[in-house]
Amino acid sequence: MDKIRTPYFCIDTDRLEQNLRVLRGVTDRTGCKILLAQKCFSCYGLYPLVADYLAGATASGIFEAQLWHEEGRGENHVFSPAFKEEDMERIFEICDHIDFNSPRQLSLYGKRAKDAGLQVGLRINPECSTQEGHAIYDPCAPGSRLGTTLAVFEREVAGTPLMSLLDGIHFHTLCEQNSDDLEKTLDAVEEKFGKYLHGMRWINFGGGHHITRDDYEIPRLERCIRSMQGKYGLEVYLEPGEAVALNAGTLHSQVLEVQAKSGDGVRNVILDTSAACHMPDVIEMPYTPPLEKVKGERYTAPDASDAECRKYRFGGPTCLSGDVIGTYDMACELTEGDEVVFGDMAIYSMVKTNTFNGMPLPDIYIKKRETLRLWKRFSYEDFKSRV
Repeated sequence: MDKIRTPYFCIDTDRLEQNLRVLRGVTDRTGCKILLAQKCFSCYGLYPLVADYLAGATASGIFEAQLWHEEGRGENHVFSPAFKEEDMERIFEICDHIDFNSPRQLSLYGKRAKDAGLQVGLRINPECSTQEGHAIYDPCAPGSRLGTTLAVFEREVAGTPLMSLLDGIHFHTLCEQNSDDLEKTLDAVEEKFGKYLHGMRWINFGGGHHITRDDYEIPRLERCIRSMQGKYGLEVYLEPGEAVALNAGTLHSQVLEVQAKSGDGVRNVILDTSAACHMPDVIEMPYTPPLEKVKGERYTAPDASDAECRKYRFGGPTCLSGDVIGTYDMACELTEGDEVVFGDMAIYSMVKTNTFNGMPLPDIYIKKRETLRLWKRFSYEDFKSRV
């Protein structure tokens, strides 16, 4: 342990496997296929474990597709709002499914993909928003560039040679949501596109399904899956990201300085971990990440009326004023050198890290039971190679 330095990510394989067993249970009971969305979790050192439980992975472009091809097993799907000609030959070599975003992209590459042996899909926009407070993650928002609306589909695809290229329909409209929102979305999909589903081989429900969250309604999800299978004879795909690695990772940091109370009565704490560099979703979403441990002890928020309650605002060491992780109530006094551990840091963290201000990237450890193994260590050269 004395060789471990902060900040570092730690991925708990036991928690990861617990999530994977939940997802595999849905597959076993319904016959659907579940894919890893690599955009959320790309720790390829654990791809062999993921492949033991899931049917494959989905990529957002050539690099993720190549990563799964090299490190994973099973089906390799790819989607992009627009593909580059220079990438297509390799994509056709390594992928099994390709989903296009628009009739134009389908017309450019659809026949070539079919001739190469890939199954071809089109992403639709059912124009059914179920987001609350996260407009940045709403593909059904007015003016969205993601997916083909019914009007465009019927004008440019239905009744044209492009229709014969399609093996399936793909939609992705959810973000950290329960299966009631999926059910509502499916109603919209059927109402608008139902008459075209009978000629398809499969339907892809996309991602955003928080299947491994404690309060997620799995029976409702399974009813949605069976409905599409029964009504239209479709194979059903889901491609969650967060559900695969939910609560399976931590980010460990150290207190560098505790400042005097500010005007609002909160003490600023400078950590060696940056929201802007190491957990950008905290700022983009925005949200306050959960604390798991402080000083090696499990974190429990004190009663706000407790006279010993102390408020601390955690921030990073960058020059960005808004590099703030969150404000937390503490029952203990923080001092320089204390360890602070943030929870649920396997998702949308490592895949989004950056070296703004020359910030070092956190090391990555893989934990199995009580054993930690260093998987990846970064250095100055990693910073230099990116600028």
